[in-house]
Amino acid sequence: MTTSTFRIGGVREVGRLGFGAMHLTTAPGPARDRSIAVARRAVELGVTLIDTAHLYGWGANEDLLAEALHPYPAEVLIATKVGVAPPDGVRETRYCGSAEFLRSQVDEGLRRLKVDRLELLQLHRIDPGVPIADQVGTLRELQEEGKIGHLGLSEVTVEELAEARRHATIATVQNRYSIVDREHEAVLDACAEAGIGFLPWRPVLPGASAGGEIAAVAAEVGATAAQVSLAWLLTRAPVVLPIPGTGSLDHLAENVAAAEVRLSAEQLARLGSAGLS
Repeated sequence: MTTSTFRIGGVREVGRLGFGAMHLTTAPGPARDRSIAVARRAVELGVTLIDTAHLYGWGANEDLLAEALHPYPAEVLIATKVGVAPPDGVRETRYCGSAEFLRSQVDEGLRRLKVDRLELLQLHRIDPGVPIADQVGTLRELQEEGKIGHLGLSEVTVEELAEARRHATIATVQNRYSIVDREHEAVLDACAEAGIGFLPWRPVLPGASAGGEIAAVAAEVGATAAQVSLAWLLTRAPVVLPIPGTGSLDHLAENVAAAEVRLSAEQLARLGSAGLS
């Protein structure tokens, strides 16, 4: 039987099926109101892990979640990310891992999310121009100062994860991964071995429209292809914490219901080869 919860850092328990807030519209108006309704409904449906980032609207997404959910229910963990700098008229969007920049984004995150500590802070991308030891070291210092609870990484290789772990305790990794996109299979395996939470982003597409075995299994179990894609991820390893995102109440309900989809050993075997030919 698939366990329904995971302890981030071995401490903070969350439901394994989370919510990615990236697709929530933040501009004023009816669309923003719908975004607030979606965030609140996610919590009502039992979602306890919500993923955002400074990059999403350059802080506007964090503002939206604070408006929708603050004061946060005790069981809800808001995870955010830092390390990407906005364009400034001279340079394009870029990775930035300097100590000054990371510290400023962490402080902005604290202010926007209206918290004293970021329970899970992930480095959105590693800046190739700054040693990993320095980037992770800065975040570890902020953790020691009480501004961060748990540290994570995003879009890293096995080697980068290993290097980061030499300088801090890494609780999570957020890489792109799905039933038909397994480029980071080795990273997931490394996380599973170490008990590190693995948050696959883009966990549904393109599997939801892939057809083939995914569509066939969906028809057999009376679910959608998106639900089968998420259900498969939940069986992949106990550390996997999918964070499907949507701005639709209907799609949100569909995604959350994926936790109840049960796949047989035979169906899992068929799905195991989906998209790998």
